[in-house]
Formats: sequence, C-alpha cells, structure tokens
Amino acid sequence: MNDARITELEMRTAFQEDTIAALNDALVSQQQQLDLLRQELARLREHVLTLQPPDTDGYFNASAHEVPPHY
Repeated sequence: MNDARITELEMRTAFQEDTIAALNDALVSQQQQLDLLRQELARLREHVLTLQPPDTDGYFNASAHEVPPHY
C-alpha cells in the first residue's frame, strides 16, 4: 500500500510539473505579445502626435474643432 501511495504522489507531482511548465510557456508567450502591443501603441501614439497636437487637456478631439456637416 505504501508503494502505491508513493507512485500516486510521484504521478501527481509529474503532472503538476508539466502543468506549471505549460502555464509558464503560456505566460511567456503572452508577455511577448504584450510587449509587442506596447511597442506598436507607442509607435501609433508617436504617429498620431505628428499628425495632430493634443488639446489642452491632453486628449485628441478633432471633432470639437470641425464644423458639423449640416452647416
């Protein structure tokens, strides 16, 4: 009975190690994607800033300065 219990614990430990490795791989992949998205956002922000300066409150609000189409 003792050997069966040890075998069961070893199997559970191996399964948990595999699960932790898979979760770690997924986390690393998601962090890489997040880093790429942050870089892309920074590039887009720089591009938008070159096209139009922000309002005094720091937001981009082009529609506030445009004449509505019905005028």
